[in-house]
Formats: sequence, C-alpha cells, structure tokens
Amino acid sequence: QVQLAESGGGLVQAGGSLQLSCAASGRTFSSYAMGWFRQVRGGKRDIVAAINNGGTNTYYADSVKGRFTISRDNAKNTVYLQMNSLKLEDTAVYYCAADPVFRAVYPDYWGQGTQVTVSS
Repeated sequence: QVQLAESGGGLVQAGGSLQLSCAASGRTFSSYAMGWFRQVRGGKRDIVAAINNGGTNTYYADSVKGRFTISRDNAKNTVYLQMNSLKLEDTAVYYCAADPVFRAVYPDYWGQGTQVTVSS
C-alpha cells in the first residue's frame, strides 16, 4: 500500500509559477513510477507528466512540454511538478499517482488532489 499526499496548489496569475509536491509513505517509493494527472470539472483525468522509478526517464503531455518539469527525490519519498508560464487552461485539480509501471494508464495509487487555479 502507498499513501500519497499532494501539496502546493493554489491561485496564481497567468504567466506565474507553482511547484506541486507529492509525499509518499508506505511501501518502497523507489519501486514506483510516478505521474501527475489533472482533471477539470466535468472532464476526464489526463496525464500531465510521468517519471520512472529511478528518475532517468520522463514523459510530458504536449500541452505542458517546455513549461512543466517533473522530478523526484527518492531519499525524501517525494515527487515534484514545477509549473512555469502557467496558462488559464492549466486550471484543474492535480493528482499524483504511483504505479510499478512507467506511464501506467490506470495507476494503482492516487493522492487526494490539489487545486490549481490560474487567473488572468
């Protein structure tokens, strides 16, 4: 079992930056690939970024490529999402997820989500 807790969401103006964190507890964090997903109200949950268990391979959705950076610190059991040049359309609830498989479509474990709101 893995427990995930996101933090760092909030209100930011367009063009600004936020860093999300996801702290993991439970089984060995470094065994899991991690991902960040987002969901707008009434929409589906889409992958934003992913990182493999060793941090050597990453994936980004086209919509965030060049603006967002995913990273992890296995010593701290934490994965991060640095979000720069934020746009109105980045407004969503952001979830971190863990799965043994990199870029899993339906990860085994999810956090509770953190709201990111980008204002004009």
